[in-house]
Amino acid sequence: MPEPLILPLDLPELEADLGGGLMRRTVHPSGLRVLTERMPGARSATIGFWVGVGSRDEQAERDDAPGSLGSTHFLEHLLFKGTGTRDAYEIATSFDRIGAEHNALTAKEYTCYYAKVRDADVEGAVTVLADMVTGSVIDEGEFETERGVILEELAMAADDLADVANERFFEAVLGEHPLGRPIGGNPDTIRAARRGDVVAHYLAEYDPSTLVVAAAGAVDHDRLVEQVLGALGLAGERWSTTADRAPRRRAAGGAPPLQPLTAVADPALNVTERESEQINLMIGAPGLRAGDDRRFAFGLMNSVLGGGMSSRLFQEIREKRGLAYTAYSFGASYSDGGVFGMYAGTSPEKAAEVVELARAELAKVAEAGITEEEHERALGQVAGSMALALEDSDTRMGRLARAELGTGELLTLDASLERFQSVTSAEIREIAATIAALPQTVVAVGDVAHSSLAV
Repeated sequence: MPEPLILPLDLPELEADLGGGLMRRTVHPSGLRVLTERMPGARSATIGFWVGVGSRDEQAERDDAPGSLGSTHFLEHLLFKGTGTRDAYEIATSFDRIGAEHNALTAKEYTCYYAKVRDADVEGAVTVLADMVTGSVIDEGEFETERGVILEELAMAADDLADVANERFFEAVLGEHPLGRPIGGNPDTIRAARRGDVVAHYLAEYDPSTLVVAAAGAVDHDRLVEQVLGALGLAGERWSTTADRAPRRRAAGGAPPLQPLTAVADPALNVTERESEQINLMIGAPGLRAGDDRRFAFGLMNSVLGGGMSSRLFQEIREKRGLAYTAYSFGASYSDGGVFGMYAGTSPEKAAEVVELARAELAKVAEAGITEEEHERALGQVAGSMALALEDSDTRMGRLARAELGTGELLTLDASLERFQSVTSAEIREIAATIAALPQTVVAVGDVAHSSLAV
């Protein structure tokens, strides 16, 4: 079985064939890492500037120090609002002028600023992205404007009860651990945010040692490295490429797999009352952390349980009983923890029945395993979805960056598929049994007081 491609932090240059695409990697003495995957026949490229800091890295306010909750997401907005050489309008027009698809995202363990452009415009996109990441002025007026924008963003999310259920689920399953906090902060932390604290967060966390530039598509590696180093060379002492720094990677560790990271006071039922025609339900427990060898067995188990329209949850809850429009299961993995969950939205009077049906389907897989036909179908679904995703330069770019910032291991498509194909039905049943044995948290958002859960 092919071994994963290891990405040592002390190896200056690396080259590998990822199966149809040549991957190259440069680790610069400044700590900067640049990874590219050239896709034959591509006429566009996706470039991402990834910073290894996410919402989990923010600090709560203490008596002896101010907090930074919400700062990572705040920065994502503010870096589009002006640098020493471009104001917000000039940043916007720089991308629009070349027809770029551009955006940013904040996650629990990283932040990314990216653009997808035609091959002729790669240098222009790199120039603007580098300027944004290294040269933001975090203008005080723009800071207050974006405070309002973020509060509206949070208000929009609060009107989507499925989003609310997802946030409550992470909080309930992971307790007080930083992974349990909402990525975007909450209205209270955003209202309390101070420009000085966000600036301090920016200065502390953004430098070459945390920066990974990843690109996939029609991209020349040597030229990209030259462009990025040139941009950093103009960005001031903090971004100096002449100073030696050790590149930073998030270390795995912490709690054992499939155990809560902190004690959860009540794993049984977590209620958020809202006026709604439906109860949005999430049922689940701690899951696998990134890099766990059982993730391939989990992927197949998740496919059978709730990964599509033929899955057990969808068939049992929607198709046979008509209790929900959608029902599915999912997993999310991080360096030292994760979650497993099942979701459905249903009428208040049917909520308790749906919870029991979801639990029962998980228990059936845990006790009796899956059929040979389900096993084959799950393999086909996983193989097809992975192959289709990798047709896109966005996915390939993200795969490079997440491997670099996370486990430091990169699997090709064929290597991943071999690992899925080697999973036995007994291993699928075993991972389901391990999860089913954990205390199952139920999150309910809606008019729970008048639902069957209140009986």
